[in-house]
Amino acid sequence: MSLRKTALATAAVLCLSAVLPSGGALAAGDEPDLIFKKSTVWKFLTPDHKLATYAIDDPVVDGVACHFTVPEKGGVEGWLGVAEEVSDISLACRQVGPVTFKGKFEQGDEMFRQRRSFLFKKMRIVRGCDARRNVLVYLVYSDKIIEGSPKNSTSTVPIMPWGDQPAPRCSDFVTK
Repeated sequence: MSLRKTALATAAVLCLSAVLPSGGALAAGDEPDLIFKKSTVWKFLTPDHKLATYAIDDPVVDGVACHFTVPEKGGVEGWLGVAEEVSDISLACRQVGPVTFKGKFEQGDEMFRQRRSFLFKKMRIVRGCDARRNVLVYLVYSDKIIEGSPKNSTSTVPIMPWGDQPAPRCSDFVTK
């Protein structure tokens, strides 16, 4: 791309960013906690490409935390905040305390979402209940179709007793 086209594209993006909502995180619950970042590709004079690992507590289910790792592009596009991030996202969720449900939820309810590109791509974490096994199921995916199917990752949390507290049944909190 020529220098002139690059400058025009950058100007257009900056104009749009003033008009459109922020490209930052949008959460169904709380903002995630950054645990750490690890550089994967060194860039000269601009930010490196990185992998960033975050933690988030389920806003509806106390005692469950999820960790997810996302790639973050560096370079000029990453520095300007206009890079379209890749859809490779890993997810691990665990019981970290006694499980208590704050309310009812539907199968596939969104627990968290975050914008992964300037306009079109979002990462979503959704929650479900495997009633037969009393297991919470978490799915992370990008909502932009990649080669016919979205990239995704699944994590499960068997609900176990904690101390002297019995394990609640997730099926009692799923709306039909």
